[in-house]
Amino acid sequence: MSAVLASVPAASAADPFAAIRDLVKRELAPKVLDVDMKAEYPESFLRALGRAGGFAGAVTPEYGGNGRRLTYTIGVMEEVAKTCLSTGFLVWCQTAAARYIQMSDNEAAKRGLLPRLATGELLAGTGLSNTMKSCDEIEESRLTAKRVPGGYAVNGVLPWVSNLGPDHIFVTGCPVEGEKGLAFVVVDCAAPDFKLVECAHFVALDGTRTLACHFKDTFIPEARVLAHPDASAAYLRRIKPGMILAQMGMGLGLVDACADMMRQSNRTHAHVNAFLDDQADDIANALSAARDATYDLAATLDADPLADIVLDILKLRLAGGELSLRAANAALLHMGAKGYLMRSPAQRRLREAYFIAIVTPATKHLRKEIARLEAPAVH
Repeated sequence: MSAVLASVPAASAADPFAAIRDLVKRELAPKVLDVDMKAEYPESFLRALGRAGGFAGAVTPEYGGNGRRLTYTIGVMEEVAKTCLSTGFLVWCQTAAARYIQMSDNEAAKRGLLPRLATGELLAGTGLSNTMKSCDEIEESRLTAKRVPGGYAVNGVLPWVSNLGPDHIFVTGCPVEGEKGLAFVVVDCAAPDFKLVECAHFVALDGTRTLACHFKDTFIPEARVLAHPDASAAYLRRIKPGMILAQMGMGLGLVDACADMMRQSNRTHAHVNAFLDDQADDIANALSAARDATYDLAATLDADPLADIVLDILKLRLAGGELSLRAANAALLHMGAKGYLMRSPAQRRLREAYFIAIVTPATKHLRKEIARLEAPAVH
């Protein structure tokens, strides 16, 4: 990960993720089955990860972060996802929310929230799935806002938002009555006229505290508004590429773990695994290429959040989802019947890989946007 190491201060450049790996081994690895099979939310690990600096890359030093930006954030996510994709996804939720606030012009929100997000004292979700899909004409917006004295009143229901709890926050965006554009806001889960509701159980990532969010004239004060409608297009352009690219950390970690499982299986079954289509070296080589591309694009965005690389990011993210499915399928075939056991990581990785392919932006969403951007201009 040369791009990551190049972006890290020299004092820690030898191994910027040593403390993260140690924490994962000590506190997360023993809990993976509980997270997966008992839907246990790994809150204590998340807070410990924050104290260890795992979220600090999304925040600049003036607000309590380390300023190492996307390259470091993706690296942390990759290290966590090697062991547990559910928790890797929660790292994405936390750092994405912090980055949304960091890239806003709201100084009050930055000073009030970012130091606590950087350390894990405050945990956060990202409620922009419906926002992104409505902007790309995939589904209707499920929320509406109207101007009221001192801020906005929001109504509607978001069915699935992750990394939530009564003392958490999250970021969302929605249309405003009578105005063009969106309002992007920070929602306090403890706010009056707002309610978290349990939703259906999932086959994977059920430990991510994914809840439905009910708004009924929920008041959002100006101090928690990240962008008003007249500035929303420019704001979305700043946050969207990094939000999508950062998800590669989940895929890289999962694929790495799958390649490792294949190597483990080959210690005893290489003579028969040799007849499978994908070998460990095939997956490892594809992973290396995806990793290099990810950190190159991250370094470009770190230097310029408005860099003209959106199409490259969409194509890489699509390839990352496809590689995740390929690697998880190969790992399960290598493991054979052992991989089909309930406690086997192989079957868990296959279920997790499908999540990478369907989380916003999903495979079909990515292909739709790529087709739109590559379509010939109509004059």
